[in-house]
Amino acid sequence: MVLSLGVILLAAGVMYLFIPHDDDKEPPVERVDYRVELLTARRAASYPVAAPVGLPDSWKPTSVRFEGDNSDAWHLGFHAPDGQYVVIKQSTGKRTQFVDEATKGSEATGTTDEIDGRTWTRYSGGRYDALVLEGDAGETTVVAGTASFAELTTMAEALEMK
Repeated sequence: MVLSLGVILLAAGVMYLFIPHDDDKEPPVERVDYRVELLTARRAASYPVAAPVGLPDSWKPTSVRFEGDNSDAWHLGFHAPDGQYVVIKQSTGKRTQFVDEATKGSEATGTTDEIDGRTWTRYSGGRYDALVLEGDAGETTVVAGTASFAELTTMAEALEMK
């Protein structure tokens, strides 16, 4: 019995040494195609839906959804070049509640940024930092995430609202 246990341990050790294992390596980020959802949202939403144009391939879209039955809620998530998360969210729902949910509890800092002729308000202090834009059609646009304000600004600059 001891001899059998020794043989089994020896075989397990050999397998451990020769079978590759990448414990430290993160799984690759899968890119999603959001074109169909974007077209659907732009047809159905009561406001101009935001999506980036001209971003480099290093920005990887990772999640997308449009919920027409939930205040025309639009969500488009990205993996930024620096490895952080950036999301574009829009909704016609109650602004304070939507911003709180989209920014994971951040609050307005009192600082604004002028980006492409639009005034965005900075939010910080929660799980995400964010740039928030109050739209003309009653919608609120939020660019939020774990990325820096520089990356959030890059995303906001790339947004096309149709």
